[in-house]
Amino acid sequence: MPETRVPRRRRFLVCEPRHFAVQYAINPWMQPDIQVDVDLAREQWQSLIRAYRAHGHEVDTLEPVAGLPDMVFAANSAVVVGGRVFGSLFHAPERRPESTHYATWFKTAGFDVYTPESVCEGEGDLVWTGRYVLAGTGFRTTRDAHREVQEFFGHPVVSLTLVDPYFYHLDTALFVLDDDNIAYYPEAFSPGSREVLARLYPDAVLATRDDASAFGLNSVSDGRHVFIAPQAEALAARLDERGYVPVPVDLSEFRKAGGGIKCCTQEIRS
Repeated sequence: MPETRVPRRRRFLVCEPRHFAVQYAINPWMQPDIQVDVDLAREQWQSLIRAYRAHGHEVDTLEPVAGLPDMVFAANSAVVVGGRVFGSLFHAPERRPESTHYATWFKTAGFDVYTPESVCEGEGDLVWTGRYVLAGTGFRTTRDAHREVQEFFGHPVVSLTLVDPYFYHLDTALFVLDDDNIAYYPEAFSPGSREVLARLYPDAVLATRDDASAFGLNSVSDGRHVFIAPQAEALAARLDERGYVPVPVDLSEFRKAGGGIKCCTQEIRS
């Protein structure tokens, strides 16, 4: 383990939760009869942005659109590798209009945007490791989209099957710590996918179901600092033992929609 892990400056795209609400149910966390505290959600979201900027990261913002309550979950909009943008095609009809607004932002910012032919939910299911793409399937993004991603980026894609509906996106069950390692919850994956992850990352940080249920794996790492849900105490302790620095940021209001820190954060990789 390195004595001092080195952070890398990141560029993030986010969208204010001005219209955040739970108006429908498209995952087990969502219960439309439970009221969302929009003021609290906005306060929590702002604390995340402050934390990113305090640690030297660049943050761009996209204007939210009324009638699209899940637009705050910017990670689902695309995956960006080497300045190339692979857009989204949401599984749920309620979220499909989000893709157009995010694509417009990227195009205005000077990026070319590829529109997938198959259902694909951006960084929700596509995780860039620095060498290849870990790609989730089972609930949202399809294997056909995995093939599109490989053809578009020209990087290997490793398909992983999710089996627990509470961890319906890859970014609820796994996140990248740095160029060499990940953290993940093994039981969220099929037996074969667990074997693949164990072979690729024999020294991975393993999480419990309690960690995952607290959205501790819906975290963002800059290689040293890990922006993590404070409720995932055991996982934070294991990260600290490995030389990472947990930065607790409470986004608990967003769990009502099945989201957390990573869900609210799209990384733009030049």
